[in-house]
Amino acid sequence: MTKQIRQLERVVIRFAGDSGDGMQLTGDRFTSETAQLGNDISTLPNFPAEIRAPAGTLPGVSSFQVHFADYDILTPGDAPNVLVAMNPAALKANLADLPRGADIIVNTDEFTRRNLAKVGYASSPLDDDTLDGYAVHPVALTSMTIGALAEQDVSKKDAERAKNMFALGLLSWMYSRPYSSTLRFLERKFAKRPELVAANIAAFKAGWNFGETTEDFAVRYEVKPAKMPAGTYRNITGNAALSLGIVAAGVRSGLPVFLGAYPITPASDILHELSKHKRFGVTTMQAEDEIAAIGAALGASYGGALGVTTTSGPGVALKGETISLAVALELPLLVVDVQRAGPSTGLPTKTEQADLNMALFGRHGEAPVAVIAPKSPSDCFHAALEAARIALTYRTPVILLSDNYVANGSEPWLLPEVESLPDLRVEFATAPNGEDGTTFLPYLRDPETLARPWAVPGTPGLEHRIGGLEKADKTGDISYDPANHDFMVRTRAARIETIPVPDVEVEDPDGEARVLVLGWGSTYGPIGAACRALRQRGLSIAQAHLRHLSPMPANLGAVLRSYDRVVIPEMNLGQLAHVIRARYLVDAIGYNQVRGLPFTAAELETTLEEVLKNV
Repeated sequence: MTKQIRQLERVVIRFAGDSGDGMQLTGDRFTSETAQLGNDISTLPNFPAEIRAPAGTLPGVSSFQVHFADYDILTPGDAPNVLVAMNPAALKANLADLPRGADIIVNTDEFTRRNLAKVGYASSPLDDDTLDGYAVHPVALTSMTIGALAEQDVSKKDAERAKNMFALGLLSWMYSRPYSSTLRFLERKFAKRPELVAANIAAFKAGWNFGETTEDFAVRYEVKPAKMPAGTYRNITGNAALSLGIVAAGVRSGLPVFLGAYPITPASDILHELSKHKRFGVTTMQAEDEIAAIGAALGASYGGALGVTTTSGPGVALKGETISLAVALELPLLVVDVQRAGPSTGLPTKTEQADLNMALFGRHGEAPVAVIAPKSPSDCFHAALEAARIALTYRTPVILLSDNYVANGSEPWLLPEVESLPDLRVEFATAPNGEDGTTFLPYLRDPETLARPWAVPGTPGLEHRIGGLEKADKTGDISYDPANHDFMVRTRAARIETIPVPDVEVEDPDGEARVLVLGWGSTYGPIGAACRALRQRGLSIAQAHLRHLSPMPANLGAVLRSYDRVVIPEMNLGQLAHVIRARYLVDAIGYNQVRGLPFTAAELETTLEEVLKNV
């Protein structure tokens, strides 16, 4: 039977099921297959914080959304075109996000009276009018998978677990995805259990063949490769890109990298990834707590390494005292904060941008540091390199503000040429620098950077005092002199404020916009998509995005004052907006949400349109 093949420009698919149904793995494999075809991709994993919520309940629903297209895209998509629902809970949790006409593939085997009752369905939505207006495809995923594996040497339980591979095979057929990489992945994943390799491959092929032979799916779809700059690409998550950026920083600086970390969602993957790169001079230590982790990292920096510590918001709070110590010592240190929803434990697996105030001001005393925020998963690589450059050049802690959306999302990454990466080599102090030729002055500053010398402990003649008490200018001796303290505080502040950072760039195609949308961090994608949509409708709007949050670009004030209105969307209650109002006296309009989810382009488009109408 030959089936019609229809060309599409873009598709958004959401896989949803119980946290034990393997939806993250399914989505990841579909994304990897799609990346091979050269589509542009953006993903949004969404999973519960509980290690294992009760099966079949709404709190236990895990989902993975992938948006792929034949052109450049910026977000994982506002609403799925296709929902794969492995049980009633997955259907109920995600149905409100679907537009009318969307395809829904449901695992009918799980729509039992008990499972329906768990989520409050009095009757099956497959039998009443709940799903009117949608294209529903009932598929007995569980029983068909078990039937397909009847000849395999696996238990019924293991056969049932393979239903996610059946679903993956079906969707791979529907959207003409290649699957050789998935078969190789399964061979590696279950290498120690050949029977599971055979079972999962059989389930995948059964799903593919079902799509080929069933009459329920009369159309197969294709999405052509996107036109992207030439080069070698790989699909990468934000945490993986950030990890590789840290590795690259170590290689380009010639320094050993030391990571002190305590496991915390959603930053733990950086520890896992960096532990694989010992051959590049990376040492990782899983500390007993957050304070020990940053203490070890700062000690490594004192010893001449690139010290790094990773955490999320609650951990940054614990690390605050040691960050202030690093400010006083004037040593390089990378502090990676993969933000999540708070306060306190909050929503550990959801996203937020609410640590900006803590990054900018959350330390005792006058303790300014540099702050950088990547805008997308692949940008995490370059942001990590930039953070390392500033830390090493200016001898300062740098806080890198990622977030859960960026960290676990993925997109194609163009592998850079190694020679194009910045030269981060450091010159350590090797001899006394006093006028008498025999004295070492640990706080004698470089006149251009205001950075002090970095002396590796044990270097003959460079013995000097360290610690948290105030230092005397040049000598580094303990000083309680009021004038000296004032001078040192102002000098440390000037060292941060005078770091040269690139000017903020404004995207204003026709030059006639009166409204500027200013973003930072992961809001880049939704803001960009909303501005694109408005321009396609003939409306003029400008967009600017901040990577450097401390210090801010020198031209930012002039840019802000050149527009009648400035709108700042943030996943917090207006933290950047407060800074902009105070610093530049610009009456910025905040658009804020703290739902644990990224903005949708559609909601931003509606909000920005209202602002445009009132200019």
